[in-house]
Amino acid sequence: MPRHLSTDELKAGLPHILESPADNGNVDAITIRPASEQRLDVETCNVSLKGGIEGDHWSKGCWKSTDDGSPHPDVQICIMNSRCINLIAGERANWPPAGDNLFVDMDLAPSNLPPGQRLQVGSAVLEITDTPHKGCPKFVERYGRDAVVFVNVGDGDTYKLRGIYARVVQDGAISVGDTLAKI
Repeated sequence: MPRHLSTDELKAGLPHILESPADNGNVDAITIRPASEQRLDVETCNVSLKGGIEGDHWSKGCWKSTDDGSPHPDVQICIMNSRCINLIAGERANWPPAGDNLFVDMDLAPSNLPPGQRLQVGSAVLEITDTPHKGCPKFVERYGRDAVVFVNVGDGDTYKLRGIYARVVQDGAISVGDTLAKI
């Protein structure tokens, strides 16, 4: 794992993160989590309303569920800004432990992607949900306390630097290099 950056080092990288495009962003990496603590860095994946990302443990149950015990669709897909994870984790090989499915170069702030906003990504359509995505103890362990404070508090919360959640509204395939376009 990378050296943990200080608060000052992280804050110095914020302007670059905030230059992410508001529309027509890019998928820079895809991670499938087959089980807890397992990560597969893949070039393409299939997504569906019923199963989320094919092969991801979300479909087997997760921290948020519906009244009948099914995995909650509002947390199907975890999305993080790739400029942010690159600052925190360094080289791409260090990104998957963050636990997000899609690492994208796009402005994830609610002022740009409010809950309900739909995105065409590859042949799939995703919809941003209002479920908060926050750094957890595992994020602290992997990237340091300063990193979790950076993504969760102040500007980090305002710009959703830890990321956002989305649900699938149209089945399809997503690949590294695909554009994310607001629809």
